[in-house]
Amino acid sequence: MLFVVSCIDKPGALQVRMDNRPAHLEFLDANKDVVKVGGPYMSEDGTSPTGSMLIIDAADRAALDALIAEDPYAKAGLFQSVDVRPWRRTVGAEL
Repeated sequence: MLFVVSCIDKPGALQVRMDNRPAHLEFLDANKDVVKVGGPYMSEDGTSPTGSMLIIDAADRAALDALIAEDPYAKAGLFQSVDVRPWRRTVGAEL
């Protein structure tokens, strides 16, 4: 099942994001079989990341939650909020 995971960074947490970015990218690469699409939300001027959006293919919500909990960003306490929604692709590239 596909899920959209929308994460908003805590205010003033850019350094936390930058410090953990290499480990986060390694985590995404290690899980590229289930992380279908991802990238940062950006500030209005396009210069600073403010959160993350991922589309993840997980067996169920419990499997998704376990995966998210292992993300270095989550472990570092970067996120102010995390919203998860089941999702179905209707148009666009196959995921």
